[in-house]
Amino acid sequence: MSIGRREGLAAAAALFAAARGALPRGAFAQGSTAPEVRRAVLGYIALTDAAPLIIAKEKGFFAKHGMPDVEVSKQASWGATRDNLVLGGGSGGIDGAHILTPMPYLMHTGRITQNNQPVPMAIMARLNTNGQAISVAEKHKALGARLDAAPLRRALTPESKVAMTFRGGTHDLWIRYWLAAAGIDPDRDLQTIVVPPPQMVANMKVGTMDAFCVGEPWNDQLVNQKLGYSAIVTGELWRDHPEKSFALRGDFVASNPRAAEALTAAVIEAQRWCDADANKQEMCAIVGRRAWFNVPVTDIIDRSRGNIDYGDGRKVENSPLLMKFWRDHASYPFQSHERWFLTEDIRWGVLPESTDTAKLVSEVNREGIWRAAAERAGVPASETPRGTSRGRETFFDGKVFDPEDPAAYLASLGIKKPGGS
Repeated sequence: MSIGRREGLAAAAALFAAARGALPRGAFAQGSTAPEVRRAVLGYIALTDAAPLIIAKEKGFFAKHGMPDVEVSKQASWGATRDNLVLGGGSGGIDGAHILTPMPYLMHTGRITQNNQPVPMAIMARLNTNGQAISVAEKHKALGARLDAAPLRRALTPESKVAMTFRGGTHDLWIRYWLAAAGIDPDRDLQTIVVPPPQMVANMKVGTMDAFCVGEPWNDQLVNQKLGYSAIVTGELWRDHPEKSFALRGDFVASNPRAAEALTAAVIEAQRWCDADANKQEMCAIVGRRAWFNVPVTDIIDRSRGNIDYGDGRKVENSPLLMKFWRDHASYPFQSHERWFLTEDIRWGVLPESTDTAKLVSEVNREGIWRAAAERAGVPASETPRGTSRGRETFFDGKVFDPEDPAAYLASLGIKKPGGS
């Protein structure tokens, strides 16, 4: 390891220790819950699972919790989100974001930052479960690839392009899992490319892509424009899988622990609001506005309600695999889920095999702040999970992830990138 990287990791460890020492419960003990600041800048990508941040702003939940000057700022891509988090809110960037769950870990370890310098990060909440899809170009519809991707083998070549949104992010992991389960090696049998979510449909339209994985509303928009179909919604791979997170820079949390808790409480309130069936129409109308997504409500509402037109003749009403913001503990950042993401990034060489996943999760995951924020938001104890693990998880192909033994899961997988990086 280089001297610069050692110094960077040492700095990250020091900042982590400071942040841990500043947990909000200490603030409560001192008798004050008022945020240290009134403002924070939070990034989002135009995806339905960003709705809690947008609704927290539009419905006044940030203001309710003492932070009326929060700005929710659109980001052009996940790479832009990373770069603006590196800058930080005080330097013209952002303090936190709606983000692909693995990204805070990859930033925290310096895997995706300039010169590999760690940027300490904190995951405050999960924003949603389910709600993504893998869509296939119209030209391949006759092959009939659905949960089993194997029919695509007849069309794919090493020059074929399959898009996701960020290397090592959730969409990358979903499409890799789907392909590998069918015996298709995503590193050898085709090319995986990065395309920002709002550009997926436009790129499919020009005919250069064979498939993509992204969140809504872009899969439904693809179907509505008759440019392709959804082979699966990702809940079919792993029911109620974790997806995006709400994350903050570690130094923001260390300097402003009460503000971090207030922001999280506002997001939690917004998640509960978004998950109410009676609010779905209004939620979609708000996020679809020009100021936010600039997308027709018709491209957002159906799948938000669990009504899925796959675009190949299959239609499902009231699917249990709809995007969940709150129900079934969707907001709680289970540590067991973090370990799965890290294990999959080891599988595909994004993280080295030597990664201590338990230690890394203990540094980044702030479920303690989530619990304090939930209490602040008035969440009944019955709606908060008792432990930090959801236990063993079973995938569509029968593979089982035991968070207590990630190595056994990794060993059970047939296709992976040997050696890590």
